[in-house]
Amino acid sequence: MENTFRTPDTSTVVVGVDGSDTARAVAMWAAGEAVRRDQPLHIVYGADTDGRALYLSAQTTERIRANGRQLLDDTAKAVTDAYPGLHVSTEFSRADAAHSLHQAGALHGTIVVGNRGLGGFSSLMLGSVGMDVAAAAKSPVIVVRGIDGAQETGTVLAAVRDEHDLVHARYAAREAQLRKASLRLLHVWNVLESVGEVVSMLDGVDEIAGAHADALRAVTDVVRDEFPGLDVRADAEKSISVAGVLVEASRHADLLVMGGRRVPSALGLARNLGRATHSVLHHAHCPVLLIPRTGSDLGSRS
Repeated sequence: MENTFRTPDTSTVVVGVDGSDTARAVAMWAAGEAVRRDQPLHIVYGADTDGRALYLSAQTTERIRANGRQLLDDTAKAVTDAYPGLHVSTEFSRADAAHSLHQAGALHGTIVVGNRGLGGFSSLMLGSVGMDVAAAAKSPVIVVRGIDGAQETGTVLAAVRDEHDLVHARYAAREAQLRKASLRLLHVWNVLESVGEVVSMLDGVDEIAGAHADALRAVTDVVRDEFPGLDVRADAEKSISVAGVLVEASRHADLLVMGGRRVPSALGLARNLGRATHSVLHHAHCPVLLIPRTGSDLGSRS
């Protein structure tokens, strides 16, 4: 990294740019998020010149450096033109994009990435940089989706499974407050999976449903107590596809907040996110905020 930082700021919004139109739109969205939080915006360009040092001439490296700094300056100007009071800083990094964002996020706070970049194959799919950032991040990550022509719904959606999700439910409540929006806590359970694990007869579904309702109620009660002025709605749904319900619900939300559950795997970072998280990041209709889990909270439940 060429820049140095004095004091970590866990509330700063960090956004990556790569010269694509999508990245520019995401930078503007991130600027709006920074304004809502009343915090600075830090714009990062990861040139990956260190990783390609053996293959790049000095002239090519200098051209990449100049182009990257120009991109940062242009993006910063566009952001400050739109949000004159916003404090904006920029960083040119010689590391690759994902590593650069992880480093900046560790120092500053929430990382914002787009759902695709210069190498994307489809607007429906999350690009490799976004996937790498989301899978390995130790700070909150927002994957920006569904912002083209979208109308605000006035709702923040949080996926809740049990008491371990209280951390990101609180985070969602704060996001709802910032947006002057309502909060919807959504608990989705797979009836076939639950019956297979707990009982062998469908007669046990009512009992299982009650247990899931209790888990949701426990989180909801805490959130309502801690955020008394917030409009909080809690819903429990059963389905054969947790991801499918969350993706559909995201059509009616401005932001979906989830815990970043991970599954250890030697098959690549994408697998580490868990099936439901992986699917939601690829297909949600609104930005998705992942709150990373640590220690015993990491598991394969989604």
